[in-house]
Amino acid sequence: MVSFPVVAKLYFRYGAMNSGKSTALIQVAHNYQERGQRVVVVKPKLDTKSPVVLSRIMVTREVDVVPGEDDLLRDAVLAGGAPDCVLVDEAQFLTGPQVEDLFRLAVLDGIPVIAYGLRSDFRTRGFPGSLRLMELAHSIEELKTVCRCGRKATFNARTLDGEFTRDGSQVAIDGEVGYESMCGNCYLRNVGTLG
Repeated sequence: MVSFPVVAKLYFRYGAMNSGKSTALIQVAHNYQERGQRVVVVKPKLDTKSPVVLSRIMVTREVDVVPGEDDLLRDAVLAGGAPDCVLVDEAQFLTGPQVEDLFRLAVLDGIPVIAYGLRSDFRTRGFPGSLRLMELAHSIEELKTVCRCGRKATFNARTLDGEFTRDGSQVAIDGEVGYESMCGNCYLRNVGTLG
């Protein structure tokens, strides 16, 4: 008889800025650890705003694996033995091959992987990691937040010196800009065109 490994799932939980993604990750890590289970937290090196997972309510969680753009994840995650769960913060900054490694961890190694990140940037364009997660994830869930007008926010608007802008690279380094979550109506009125 052929035996197959237990297949876990790759989950992608996305939302606009300030939708509670990092807070949710920290809570899931706590739930696993409270039951004596081992969690590996991954955060791409490209995210330089904090060396830990930092929620906006000021709760933090240490990071176990910090991959650069050329680093694959499977070996680093399994280095200390197979964890009970892998949690990824700022998953939009992963590369396609790194997301494929997360898929392998779930399917081949039977480890649940939950990735949290933005779906799109300030120009409404998808991030490479998010696009690949949308293609491969077994489960996709939107985490919601509210726009200044009270509607559901789905977009991320960039500000520079207090003014909305469409200029700059997809990834802004170390707080040189600000962001605001907005609904489609407010985004079009304040930022302008899509894409």
